[in-house]
Amino acid sequence: MGLGDIVKQQQKALTEPEENKSEEVVQLVGFVVGDEEFAVPILSIQEIIKPIEWTKVPFVPDYVLGVFNLRGNVLPLIDLRKKFNVPSDEIDENTRFIVMKIKGEDVAFVIDKLTSALRIPKKNILPPPDTYNNEDDIIEGVGRMDDGRIITILKVDNLIKREEIVPNRD
Repeated sequence: MGLGDIVKQQQKALTEPEENKSEEVVQLVGFVVGDEEFAVPILSIQEIIKPIEWTKVPFVPDYVLGVFNLRGNVLPLIDLRKKFNVPSDEIDENTRFIVMKIKGEDVAFVIDKLTSALRIPKKNILPPPDTYNNEDDIIEGVGRMDDGRIITILKVDNLIKREEIVPNRD
């Protein structure tokens, strides 16, 4: 599934009649990392691409795979599996790079696979559980889907800090 498919899903969802049009809905894009499903706001995504070749960069955390060139722009590439302490799999036909704008910078994240465009009523989004250790403050909330799934909604601006992707030469 590509970004075009997700946009089509969103457009279809917008034209379908709903019981309560006044209900506030959050539009997200879902994806899988390891065994967990996550989502980010659809407007934070610049594009979704199939994996391309990247160059390793020294002196960065292990979850920063390196950098790659996307139409003349050099973007850092972050492996969300490593960042979330999930065992790393090989890159396969489902793997995608999601390019998001974070604090004015384009950053790409490796995900295991895209799931779908999601529309979650705001009333179905709960804050992170108190038991969650959210020291990096990367979880916006937890969305309950009508089919029973629970999806972790990420705070895009907190997924990575600039000092984590700029090599430290101390």
